[in-house]
Amino acid sequence: MAINTSMKNKPYNVVSSEGDGNSPSSPPSPRRQTSGFSQCRRRLRSKVPLQYFPKYSLAAGIFFRRNIQYLLLLFFLYFSGLMMCVGRFSNFLLHSREPIAIYKSHLLLEKFWHDIETDNSTALELSSVWQLKRRMKVHKPCPVPTVRRHLSSVEVSSGPTGYLIVEANGGLNQQRSAICNAVAVAGILNAVLVIPSFDYNSVWKDPSEFRDIYDEDHFIATLEGYVKVVKELPNELLSRYDHNITNIPHLRVEAWAPAKHYLGKVYPVLQEQGVVRIAPFANRLAMDVPSHIQLLRCITNYRALRFSSPISTLAQKLQNRMIERSSMTGGKYVSVHLRFEEDMVAFSCCLYDGGDAEKFEMDSFREKGWKGKFKKKDFDFVAGRNRIDGKCPLTPLEVGMMLRAMGFDNNTSIYLASGKLYKAEQNLAPLLKMFPLLYTKESLATSDELAPFQGYSSRLAALDYTVCLFSEVFVTTQGGNFPHFLMGHRRFLYNGHAKTIKPDKRMLVSLLENMTISWKDFKDDMDAMLLESDRKGMMIPRVRKFNRKNSIYTFPLPECDCLQSHDSSHGLNHTLEPPR
Repeated sequence: MAINTSMKNKPYNVVSSEGDGNSPSSPPSPRRQTSGFSQCRRRLRSKVPLQYFPKYSLAAGIFFRRNIQYLLLLFFLYFSGLMMCVGRFSNFLLHSREPIAIYKSHLLLEKFWHDIETDNSTALELSSVWQLKRRMKVHKPCPVPTVRRHLSSVEVSSGPTGYLIVEANGGLNQQRSAICNAVAVAGILNAVLVIPSFDYNSVWKDPSEFRDIYDEDHFIATLEGYVKVVKELPNELLSRYDHNITNIPHLRVEAWAPAKHYLGKVYPVLQEQGVVRIAPFANRLAMDVPSHIQLLRCITNYRALRFSSPISTLAQKLQNRMIERSSMTGGKYVSVHLRFEEDMVAFSCCLYDGGDAEKFEMDSFREKGWKGKFKKKDFDFVAGRNRIDGKCPLTPLEVGMMLRAMGFDNNTSIYLASGKLYKAEQNLAPLLKMFPLLYTKESLATSDELAPFQGYSSRLAALDYTVCLFSEVFVTTQGGNFPHFLMGHRRFLYNGHAKTIKPDKRMLVSLLENMTISWKDFKDDMDAMLLESDRKGMMIPRVRKFNRKNSIYTFPLPECDCLQSHDSSHGLNHTLEPPR
């Protein structure tokens, strides 16, 4: 994101842009019983002379019986045709009506602007935002980290089985998930883990290696005694494969594979070859694993993964500068993860207030980025329906209106975590109007400080991650790996409380479409939304059933809480301090 050099150390003003064959057969059907009523009808018919029936009735009956088959055939053809067309017909009805929701937020802002400007009567003290408190529980000791054994009853040797190589793909936090899972898999297989390599992604376009983002030596030292980690394969083993890592046996593992899959499929190859390579390695381990393997994920995520010195040094400076610029709120600030980049807006298939020009621009971007994916016959979308279903990214304007209605006044300092925003100058203007104390990494850092990070999206995301982690309030607007990891990390720091605002987007959209709503009623609804977000922020399932949406990375407690008081001799001292 480009910055205006005249805005250094000032509030942010402009951002650039399966059947069973042995099953028994069913019992024979019972004989059909003839009712007394039917027998009676037959007897009566047999006793009535035929001449009592008029000739025209008999002729009509014969005609009807002969032609009933044609009537049935016509009905069948009509019904079949209707069923074949119902899809297109329903689509015609949907498209012929007004979309379910149209972007009107800018019109509502005009209506509310006088109230927003003058209403500071319910201004929040940031320290009192969170009404619900989670009662601390006694920390349980961590389970014995016996990772040098397999999860089956097969007896194995005490030494490592072989070397595990993984290639992590995706953005910063998808890679983070892959790294934690790689350590867990190494524990399952009793393998030596080679520092994960990062796949160059066509979207992220970041060539950074592990050491560029994380402290390698700290990572290896922290996991010592749990999983052995090395920076590269031993030369004698690599020479067996002509010093070409692509010659190493390559295994493709199904997504969300359970631990038994690795023991049954991967372990035999590892024993035979001494090394295996798994690529790609995103979401390749189930969330539900044995407790001592789950512990490896905790240790990796909250202890072993520490950002590299260049990233952590600048991130600390940015955090300190945000505290300095938040003097009117006691050094506390709000961070907002805004997903309103051009690719996100295009992929969501949502329309805002740009009219035909915006639709043409987004259609062109989708065609360029996804090569006809959105033109397939089975792909149909209605922008208004996407919006009312809560699938559209919130605009800066909508985020501002929500926060002002929740009670955050114009003295609140906002840190904006984002990539290059779609039409940044135009779309950020309303948010700046509501929150003049708006900052980003570009406005807080000097050009020289930020230069080494330019062109490296994961390193820039790491800066945002750190500043957001220590904010008093974190606002997530669209979902994804970034907010999920942040919510989990903040739950870890705040003893189970995410301290995150996660709006009910369906409810919010319905309110923003209501042009008759009053500012007072809108505020009441936003207060209720904030309270519900606070309640859900501290919610921890009583019965832990891990799945893709309920992951240990988002809900780390109680599985990871033992790390808060773990023996320092294992090198697990917490290196991050929560906010004041």
